[in-house]
Amino acid sequence: MPTPTDRPEIVCLCGSSRFASDLRAVERALALAGAIVLAPVALDPADDLTAQQRAALGVLHLRRIDLADRVLVVDPRGYVGESTRREIAYARAAGTPVSFTEPV
Repeated sequence: MPTPTDRPEIVCLCGSSRFASDLRAVERALALAGAIVLAPVALDPADDLTAQQRAALGVLHLRRIDLADRVLVVDPRGYVGESTRREIAYARAAGTPVSFTEPV
């Protein structure tokens, strides 16, 4: 039976759904390195979600942040959108470390 110290790191990915392929590449690399990866739901721009569904997915992602040891923001070319900024603020307020794939 694994002990708590044997537990892999849990990393929550944050970033714009416009960078879905970048998010998936980072998710794959982290998983292959042995991390448990919590990623946002992959949405297609054509998805016809209601405002209520989008809000529910946003809250669900905050719960992923609650579970994580750290947050990794996937920010190609330094882009961070409004929702991702909220997620970063939420993580920092909770004391969860936040890092970025692109240099600041």
